[in-house]
Amino acid sequence: MKIYFAGSIRAGRGDQNAYFKIIEYLKKYGQVLTEHIGDGNLTDLDEKNISEEEIYERDLSWLREADVFIAEISTPSLGVGYEIAKAEEWGKRILCLCRKLEDGKKISAMMKGDKNIIFKEYNDLDEAFSLIDDFLKQ
Repeated sequence: MKIYFAGSIRAGRGDQNAYFKIIEYLKKYGQVLTEHIGDGNLTDLDEKNISEEEIYERDLSWLREADVFIAEISTPSLGVGYEIAKAEEWGKRILCLCRKLEDGKKISAMMKGDKNIIFKEYNDLDEAFSLIDDFLKQ
């Protein structure tokens, strides 16, 4: 199975450690095409030695190739939102994970209202892993 994992880069790298752990967990199911998302050396300033156009083409190529799409959306990101829309357009199965929100914050109604996106909140990574298991075993 080929898995496209999405998480924030330019919108902030505060969840990088969670991305890394999720990616490591996903590897038991198959190839994670976007393994670099969990890399601690990747900063919100950019990937080095690659243009924005090359990033766009590479990422869309990986997305086309993927069997499923999984995103961690606790840090809102325009790029991840774009990838979710493309994944839906191309008929990919989509799981969006988000830590339980506090202080009255809400996920976009465009996300929550879309019946083609499976949206799940979690308290800790063990719960996130269980949600991933449920999604990938369907």
